[in-house]
Amino acid sequence: MLTKDFDFHLPEELIASRPLADRSASRMIVVHRDTGKIEHRMFADFPEYMQPNDLLVLNDTKVIPARIFSNDESIEIVVTDRINETQWECMVKPGKKMKVGRTIEVGESTGTVTATQENGNRIIKWDKPLDIHEHGSLALPHYMGRDSDIKDLDRYQTTFAREEGAIAAPTAGLHFTPEILSKLEHDFLTLHVGVGTFRPVKANNILDHDMHSEKYSLSNRAAQKINSAPKVTAVGTTVTRVLESLGMQNPSLTESSGATDIFIYPGFEFKVVDRLLTNFHLPMSTLIMLVSAFAGKELTLHAYHEAVKEKYRFYSYGDCMLIL
Repeated sequence: MLTKDFDFHLPEELIASRPLADRSASRMIVVHRDTGKIEHRMFADFPEYMQPNDLLVLNDTKVIPARIFSNDESIEIVVTDRINETQWECMVKPGKKMKVGRTIEVGESTGTVTATQENGNRIIKWDKPLDIHEHGSLALPHYMGRDSDIKDLDRYQTTFAREEGAIAAPTAGLHFTPEILSKLEHDFLTLHVGVGTFRPVKANNILDHDMHSEKYSLSNRAAQKINSAPKVTAVGTTVTRVLESLGMQNPSLTESSGATDIFIYPGFEFKVVDRLLTNFHLPMSTLIMLVSAFAGKELTLHAYHEAVKEKYRFYSYGDCMLIL
């Protein structure tokens, strides 16, 4: 399969750079895999598609303010992993200035580059703990075309976020209000969304793509509820990746934590997820490949063309798709 097979035309004006005033006011395109039928609904209608005892699984990761500038603003870092209190893995810009041995000052802390990773990231060792919440801001996806502001601190975070560690939000969860969630049988897992989510697939053949890895955890309680549920609805591609990564090892899930670099593309056999709620994704991305694996490539691209025609809002702050 070629990367270009997952391309589609998206007018720039359909990219949502700001959230709606009401989280649950998003539109929702509903795709029926068995018949190919497409419905145009509102996200507020989502509970209608959940049957008694069906389980909703959400990602409770919490986005950290990972974007930090040096005191003189000449260096930008995006924290991709806090290895420990004083040792971080970071993306840096400009990279030429941050060779091994170079230092960066943020607040009262001085960081020294101790290593360069194969992916270009740097390991920075701080002389004293640095408060990321005091000095950092949200690293919004590049397609929003703007820096984060005070409103994003609330809206680029799910209402159920509790486990710190993500660089980006699990965006399918952004639509849920506590009121809607209270009507539905649900539980959580954690996958800390990394910057790899936004990295383009550069290989011509998708099988040559080097998939990123992300840390996850699944509790025993959630595992048992998933095992006993008549149907499991995954909220987002992040939840899908965790559940199917574990399902490949054993369809009967157990408490687990680790990292997954699973790459799901057409031909994949789903063992755990029965339905998927997801936002609209970038052309030729690993995420649209995952959705195409779940719904079929032709039906997925047909639904995307319908969404473009009906002027749905795309990407992180955009509308959503429910695949049944």
